Amino acid sequence: MQMSRIFERLILGLLLLGSNNLVHAGSLTVAVAANVKYAFADLQQAFSKESGIEIKSVFGSSGKLTAQIKEGAPFDVFLSADMKYPQVLFENGLATTEPKVYANGVLVLWTLNQLDLGKGIQVLADPSVKKIAVANPELAPYGREAMNALDHFKLHAAVGPRLIYGESISQVSQYIESQSADIGFTAKSVVLSPAMTGKGKWIELPKGSYKPIEQGVVMLKYGADTHEKAAQRFISFLSSSTARRILEKYGYLLP
Repeated sequence: MQMSRIFERLILGLLLLGSNNLVHAGSLTVAVAANVKYAFADLQQAFSKESGIEIKSVFGSSGKLTAQIKEGAPFDVFLSADMKYPQVLFENGLATTEPKVYANGVLVLWTLNQLDLGKGIQVLADPSVKKIAVANPELAPYGREAMNALDHFKLHAAVGPRLIYGESISQVSQYIESQSADIGFTAKSVVLSPAMTGKGKWIELPKGSYKPIEQGVVMLKYGADTHEKAAQRFISFLSSSTARRILEKYGYLLP
C-alpha cells in the first residue's frame, strides 16, 4: 500500500511538472511600442481569454526596444510604432517574418492648459506656450512625424527652443498630464484611453502634414525558437475582428 501511494505521488508530480511546462510553452513576451500601451491591455485580455495563452508585455520607444532585441532580450513578438525598426530586425536575422502592418497611428496635439486649439498647430507659435513636449525623434516614430509636421507648417525654427523631449510617447503624455509641458504631440490612442478621456483637449494633425504612421508587427527569432505556434497565433489574432474593433476604439486606422 505504501509503495502504491509513493507511485501515485510520483505520477502526480510528473503530471504537474508537465502541466507547468505546458503553461510556460504557451506564454509569450511581447515588446510593445509605447503608443499601444492602453490598447494592448484590451488586446492582451481578449487574446488570453480566447487562446488561454498568457502574455507578458514590455513597453518602450520602438528604438529602445529594437536596441534591447539586438542585445538579446528574450521577446517573442515586437509591435513597433513604425515599419522601419522591425524591417531592420528582419534584415539582420533577428525577426523571422517580414513586418506586417497591424494599425496606422494618428498624431494629435494635446493640452490641459487654456489654449485655443481652434488655431490648429499654429497655436504653438503663441508666446504663452513655453514648453512643447515631443517624443525623441531618434527613438520614437511619433516624435519623428511630429518634427515632420513642424517642418510642414514651417514652425520648426520658431518653436525649436521650446521643445522638451520624452524618451517615448508615455513620457510625453506624463509631461502633458502633469502640465510640465503646456502642450505636446502624442498618439490619438492615448487621449482616447479610459485613463485620459476627458482630460484637457486635443486636435488631430492634418494627415498630409506628416507621413503615414504604419505600425508593424514581427515574430522575433527568440519567439520562433521557443514559442513559434503561440507567437504566430497572436500575430494572426491582430487581424481578427475582435482585435480590429479594439484598435478602432483607440483611434487607429486599420490597414
